[in-house]
Amino acid sequence: MIDITHKNTTLRIAIAQAIVVVSKQETISALINKTVPKGDVFEMAKTAGLFAAKKTSEIIPDCHPLPIEYTKIDYTINGLEVAITVEIKTIYKTGVEVEAMHAASVVALTFYDMLKPIDKHIEIKNIKLLQKQGGKSDKLDQFTTKIKAAVLVCSDSISNGKKQDSSGKIIVDKLKKFPVDVCNYDIIPDEVEIIQTKIGEYTSNQIELIIVTGGTGLSKRDFTPEAISPLLDRLIPGIGEYIRQYGQNRMPYSILSRSIAGLIGNTLVITLPGSTKGAEESMDALFPHVLHVFKMIHSGKH
Repeated sequence: MIDITHKNTTLRIAIAQAIVVVSKQETISALINKTVPKGDVFEMAKTAGLFAAKKTSEIIPDCHPLPIEYTKIDYTINGLEVAITVEIKTIYKTGVEVEAMHAASVVALTFYDMLKPIDKHIEIKNIKLLQKQGGKSDKLDQFTTKIKAAVLVCSDSISNGKKQDSSGKIIVDKLKKFPVDVCNYDIIPDEVEIIQTKIGEYTSNQIELIIVTGGTGLSKRDFTPEAISPLLDRLIPGIGEYIRQYGQNRMPYSILSRSIAGLIGNTLVITLPGSTKGAEESMDALFPHVLHVFKMIHSGKH
Protein backbone atom coordinates (compact mmCIF):
# COMPACT_ATOMS: atom_id res chain seq x y z
CA MET A 1 0.00 0.00 0.00
CA ILE A 2 1.12 3.55 -0.64
CA ASP A 3 2.24 5.74 2.26
CA ILE A 4 -0.58 7.99 3.50
CA THR A 5 0.99 8.94 6.83
CA HIS A 6 1.68 12.49 5.56
CA LYS A 7 -1.96 13.12 4.62
CA ASN A 8 -4.44 15.16 6.62
CA THR A 9 -7.50 13.60 8.21
CA THR A 10 -10.54 15.20 6.59
CA LEU A 11 -14.16 14.41 5.82
CA ARG A 12 -14.25 12.14 2.76
CA ILE A 13 -17.43 11.41 0.79
CA ALA A 14 -17.99 9.21 -2.24
CA ILE A 15 -21.15 8.35 -4.19
CA ALA A 16 -21.13 5.42 -6.62
CA GLN A 17 -23.66 3.84 -8.92
CA ALA A 18 -24.49 0.50 -10.47
CA ILE A 19 -27.45 -0.34 -12.72
CA VAL A 20 -29.24 -3.68 -12.90
CA VAL A 21 -31.24 -4.28 -16.07
CA VAL A 22 -33.89 -7.01 -16.09
CA SER A 23 -35.57 -8.43 -19.19
CA LYS A 24 -39.25 -8.27 -18.29
CA GLN A 25 -41.77 -6.26 -16.33
CA GLU A 26 -42.73 -9.32 -14.29
CA THR A 27 -39.30 -9.21 -12.63
CA ILE A 28 -39.82 -5.59 -11.57
CA SER A 29 -43.26 -6.48 -10.21
CA ALA A 30 -41.79 -9.33 -8.18
CA LEU A 31 -39.18 -6.95 -6.77
CA ILE A 32 -41.74 -4.35 -5.76
CA ASN A 33 -44.27 -6.86 -4.40
CA LYS A 34 -41.53 -8.85 -2.60
CA THR A 35 -42.53 -12.13 -4.23
CA VAL A 36 -39.06 -13.18 -5.39
CA PRO A 37 -38.55 -16.79 -4.19
CA LYS A 38 -35.23 -15.99 -2.48
CA GLY A 39 -36.74 -13.20 -0.40
CA ASP A 40 -36.77 -9.40 -0.17
CA VAL A 41 -34.14 -8.40 -2.74
CA PHE A 42 -33.94 -4.76 -1.69
CA GLU A 43 -33.21 -5.51 1.95
CA MET A 44 -30.92 -8.48 1.29
CA ALA A 45 -28.89 -6.52 -1.27
CA LYS A 46 -28.62 -3.55 1.08
CA THR A 47 -27.22 -5.80 3.80
CA ALA A 48 -24.71 -7.25 1.35
CA GLY A 49 -23.67 -3.74 0.34
CA LEU A 50 -23.03 -2.74 3.95
CA PHE A 51 -20.79 -5.77 4.44
CA ALA A 52 -18.99 -5.03 1.16
CA ALA A 53 -18.26 -1.42 2.11
CA LYS A 54 -16.67 -2.45 5.41
CA LYS A 55 -14.65 -5.31 3.93
CA THR A 56 -13.25 -3.55 0.85
CA SER A 57 -9.68 -3.54 2.16
CA GLU A 58 -9.87 -7.32 2.58
CA ILE A 59 -10.74 -7.78 -1.10
CA ILE A 60 -8.85 -5.01 -2.93
CA PRO A 61 -5.13 -5.44 -2.10
CA ASP A 62 -4.00 -1.81 -2.19
CA CYS A 63 -6.96 -0.36 -0.26
CA HIS A 64 -6.24 0.88 3.25
CA PRO A 65 -8.43 -0.30 6.12
CA LEU A 66 -10.44 2.72 7.21
CA PRO A 67 -13.42 3.55 9.43
CA ILE A 68 -16.70 3.55 7.51
CA GLU A 69 -18.76 6.09 9.44
CA TYR A 70 -21.82 6.35 7.21
CA THR A 71 -23.31 4.25 4.41
CA LYS A 72 -26.53 4.93 2.53
CA ILE A 73 -27.91 2.65 -0.20
CA ASP A 74 -30.78 3.85 -2.39
CA TYR A 75 -32.73 2.34 -5.29
CA THR A 76 -34.51 4.01 -8.20
CA ILE A 77 -36.63 2.01 -10.64
CA ASN A 78 -36.93 3.34 -14.19
CA GLY A 79 -38.65 0.95 -16.58
CA LEU A 80 -36.66 -2.27 -16.55
CA GLU A 81 -33.66 -0.70 -14.81
CA VAL A 82 -32.86 -0.49 -11.12
CA ALA A 83 -30.32 2.22 -10.36
CA ILE A 84 -28.33 1.51 -7.20
CA THR A 85 -26.70 4.47 -5.46
CA VAL A 86 -24.24 4.07 -2.59
CA GLU A 87 -23.00 7.01 -0.49
CA ILE A 88 -20.16 6.50 1.99
CA LYS A 89 -18.56 8.93 4.43
CA THR A 90 -15.51 8.77 6.65
CA ILE A 91 -13.16 11.13 8.44
CA TYR A 92 -9.78 9.78 7.49
CA LYS A 93 -6.58 10.33 5.49
CA THR A 94 -7.71 8.67 2.26
CA GLY A 95 -10.89 8.56 0.24
CA VAL A 96 -13.73 6.05 0.02
CA GLU A 97 -14.29 5.91 -3.75
CA VAL A 98 -13.34 2.24 -4.05
CA GLU A 99 -15.46 1.36 -1.02
CA ALA A 100 -18.49 3.01 -2.61
CA MET A 101 -17.96 1.30 -5.98
CA HIS A 102 -17.28 -2.05 -4.32
CA ALA A 103 -20.50 -1.78 -2.32
CA ALA A 104 -22.50 -0.81 -5.42
CA SER A 105 -21.04 -3.79 -7.29
CA VAL A 106 -21.93 -6.26 -4.55
CA VAL A 107 -25.46 -4.85 -4.26
CA ALA A 108 -25.86 -5.36 -8.02
CA LEU A 109 -24.47 -8.92 -7.84
CA THR A 110 -26.88 -9.71 -5.02
CA PHE A 111 -29.73 -8.56 -7.26
CA TYR A 112 -28.43 -10.85 -9.99
CA ASP A 113 -28.12 -13.83 -7.68
CA MET A 114 -31.59 -13.44 -6.20
CA LEU A 115 -33.34 -12.69 -9.48
CA LYS A 116 -31.73 -15.28 -11.75
CA PRO A 117 -34.29 -18.00 -10.88
CA ILE A 118 -37.05 -15.84 -12.40
CA ASP A 119 -35.08 -13.93 -15.06
CA LYS A 120 -32.27 -15.48 -17.10
CA HIS A 121 -31.28 -12.29 -18.94
CA ILE A 122 -30.17 -9.84 -16.25
CA GLU A 123 -27.38 -7.39 -16.95
CA ILE A 124 -25.22 -5.23 -14.68
CA LYS A 125 -23.85 -2.01 -16.17
CA ASN A 126 -22.47 1.45 -15.46
CA ILE A 127 -20.62 0.75 -12.23
CA LYS A 128 -18.97 4.13 -11.72
CA LEU A 129 -18.11 6.91 -9.33
CA LEU A 130 -20.62 9.75 -9.42
CA GLN A 131 -19.09 12.13 -6.90
CA LYS A 132 -16.22 12.48 -4.43
CA GLN A 133 -15.33 15.10 -1.84
CA GLY A 134 -12.50 15.55 0.61
CA GLY A 135 -8.74 15.76 0.64
CA LYS A 136 -6.40 18.44 -0.66
CA SER A 137 -7.91 18.51 -4.13
CA ASP A 138 -11.02 20.15 -2.65
CA LYS A 139 -8.97 22.96 -1.11
CA LEU A 140 -7.15 24.26 -4.17
CA ASP A 141 -7.96 27.95 -4.55
CA GLN A 142 -7.41 29.38 -8.01
CA PHE A 143 -5.18 32.44 -8.44
CA THR A 144 -4.70 34.49 -11.59
CA THR A 145 -1.20 35.54 -10.50
CA LYS A 146 1.27 33.67 -8.34
CA ILE A 147 1.79 34.53 -4.69
CA LYS A 148 5.21 36.12 -4.09
CA ALA A 149 7.05 34.21 -1.37
CA ALA A 150 10.30 34.22 0.57
CA VAL A 151 11.92 31.35 2.47
CA LEU A 152 14.16 32.37 5.37
CA VAL A 153 16.46 29.89 7.12
CA CYS A 154 17.46 30.98 10.63
CA SER A 155 20.47 28.96 11.79
CA ASP A 156 23.84 29.86 13.24
CA SER A 157 25.49 26.64 12.08
CA ILE A 158 24.16 26.85 8.53
CA SER A 159 24.90 30.55 8.11
CA ASN A 160 28.52 30.07 9.20
CA GLY A 161 28.99 27.11 6.84
CA LYS A 162 29.25 24.34 9.42
CA LYS A 163 26.11 22.61 8.13
CA GLN A 164 24.20 22.39 4.87
CA ASP A 165 20.61 23.58 4.63
CA SER A 166 17.97 20.97 3.86
CA SER A 167 14.85 22.36 5.55
CA GLY A 168 14.75 25.53 3.48
CA LYS A 169 15.28 23.60 0.26
CA ILE A 170 12.45 21.22 1.10
CA ILE A 171 10.15 24.19 1.71
CA VAL A 172 11.13 25.72 -1.64
CA ASP A 173 10.52 22.42 -3.44
CA LYS A 174 7.11 21.96 -1.84
CA LEU A 175 6.04 25.50 -2.70
CA LYS A 176 6.69 24.75 -6.38
CA LYS A 177 3.59 22.52 -6.36
CA PHE A 178 1.36 25.50 -5.66
CA PRO A 179 0.65 28.90 -7.27
CA VAL A 180 3.64 30.40 -5.46
CA ASP A 181 6.71 32.16 -6.85
CA VAL A 182 9.68 31.91 -4.47
CA CYS A 183 11.42 35.26 -4.96
CA ASN A 184 13.86 34.98 -2.07
CA TYR A 185 15.71 32.16 -0.33
CA ASP A 186 18.09 33.39 2.38
CA ILE A 187 20.12 31.94 5.25
CA ILE A 188 20.86 34.10 8.29
CA PRO A 189 22.02 33.63 11.93
CA ASP A 190 19.35 33.23 14.59
CA GLU A 191 19.62 36.84 15.80
CA VAL A 192 16.56 38.92 16.62
CA GLU A 193 17.72 42.11 14.87
CA ILE A 194 18.89 40.28 11.75
CA ILE A 195 15.62 38.38 11.49
CA GLN A 196 13.54 41.53 11.92
CA THR A 197 15.61 43.42 9.36
CA LYS A 198 15.20 40.65 6.78
CA ILE A 199 11.45 40.45 7.40
CA GLY A 200 11.27 44.21 6.91
CA GLU A 201 13.08 43.91 3.58
CA TYR A 202 10.62 41.27 2.39
CA THR A 203 7.52 43.25 3.33
CA SER A 204 8.99 46.38 1.71
CA ASN A 205 9.37 44.39 -1.51
CA GLN A 206 5.70 43.30 -1.41
CA ILE A 207 6.46 39.70 -0.52
CA GLU A 208 3.09 38.16 0.36
CA LEU A 209 4.18 34.91 2.02
CA ILE A 210 7.20 34.52 4.31
CA ILE A 211 8.11 31.09 5.63
CA VAL A 212 10.78 31.07 8.32
CA THR A 213 12.42 27.79 9.33
CA GLY A 214 14.52 27.38 12.45
CA GLY A 215 14.74 28.93 15.88
CA THR A 216 11.35 27.72 17.13
CA GLY A 217 12.73 25.36 19.77
CA LEU A 218 13.91 25.97 23.31
CA SER A 219 17.67 26.21 23.06
CA LYS A 220 19.42 29.41 24.19
CA ARG A 221 19.86 30.43 20.54
CA ASP A 222 16.22 29.92 19.46
CA PHE A 223 14.90 33.44 19.02
CA THR A 224 12.62 33.27 15.98
CA PRO A 225 9.24 33.62 17.79
CA GLU A 226 10.61 36.49 19.88
CA ALA A 227 11.81 38.22 16.71
CA ILE A 228 8.61 37.71 14.73
CA SER A 229 5.93 38.28 17.38
CA PRO A 230 6.43 42.07 17.79
CA LEU A 231 6.14 42.52 14.04
CA LEU A 232 2.76 40.82 13.65
CA ASP A 233 -0.33 42.98 13.27
CA ARG A 234 -2.69 40.02 13.55
CA LEU A 235 -1.88 36.66 15.12
CA ILE A 236 -3.31 33.49 13.52
CA PRO A 237 -3.11 30.99 16.41
CA GLY A 238 -4.69 28.11 14.49
CA ILE A 239 -1.68 27.72 12.19
CA GLY A 240 0.80 27.10 15.00
CA GLU A 241 -1.71 24.95 16.84
CA TYR A 242 -2.30 22.77 13.80
CA ILE A 243 1.43 22.38 13.12
CA ARG A 244 1.86 21.02 16.64
CA GLN A 245 -1.24 18.81 16.43
CA TYR A 246 -0.17 17.33 13.10
CA GLY A 247 3.37 16.81 14.35
CA GLN A 248 2.31 15.29 17.66
CA ASN A 249 0.57 12.45 15.83
CA ARG A 250 3.99 11.58 14.37
CA MET A 251 6.54 12.75 16.96
CA PRO A 252 5.59 13.56 20.60
CA TYR A 253 8.40 16.12 20.89
CA SER A 254 6.48 18.42 18.52
CA ILE A 255 4.57 19.79 21.52
CA LEU A 256 7.77 21.67 22.35
CA SER A 257 7.74 23.61 19.08
CA ARG A 258 6.96 27.32 19.38
CA SER A 259 5.84 27.86 15.80
CA ILE A 260 3.70 30.98 15.34
CA ALA A 261 2.01 32.69 12.39
CA GLY A 262 0.25 35.93 11.59
CA LEU A 263 -0.08 38.90 9.29
CA ILE A 264 2.18 41.91 8.83
CA GLY A 265 -0.14 44.10 6.82
CA ASN A 266 -1.23 41.72 4.07
CA THR A 267 1.87 39.52 4.32
CA LEU A 268 1.44 36.08 5.86
CA VAL A 269 4.40 35.01 8.04
CA ILE A 270 4.71 31.41 9.17
CA THR A 271 7.51 30.07 11.39
CA LEU A 272 8.35 26.37 11.06
CA PRO A 273 10.69 24.04 12.93
CA GLY A 274 14.30 23.94 11.78
CA SER A 275 14.57 20.16 11.58
CA THR A 276 14.23 18.72 8.11
CA LYS A 277 11.42 16.38 9.10
CA GLY A 278 9.65 19.04 11.13
CA ALA A 279 9.70 21.51 8.24
CA GLU A 280 8.54 18.87 5.76
CA GLU A 281 5.66 17.67 7.94
CA SER A 282 4.59 21.24 8.70
CA MET A 283 4.38 22.01 4.98
CA ASP A 284 2.30 18.86 4.44
CA ALA A 285 0.01 19.93 7.27
CA LEU A 286 -0.61 23.47 6.05
CA PHE A 287 -0.61 23.42 2.28
CA PRO A 288 -2.54 24.09 0.12
CA HIS A 289 -5.40 25.13 2.41
CA VAL A 290 -3.42 27.84 4.23
CA LEU A 291 -3.26 29.73 0.92
CA HIS A 292 -6.96 30.48 1.35
CA VAL A 293 -5.85 33.37 3.55
CA PHE A 294 -5.03 35.29 0.37
CA LYS A 295 -8.59 34.88 -0.86
CA MET A 296 -9.73 36.33 2.44
CA ILE A 297 -7.41 39.35 2.57
CA HIS A 298 -6.93 39.97 -1.15
CA SER A 299 -10.35 39.24 -2.56
CA GLY A 300 -10.20 39.71 -6.35
CA LYS A 301 -6.48 40.47 -6.45
CA HIS A 302 -5.24 37.05 -7.62
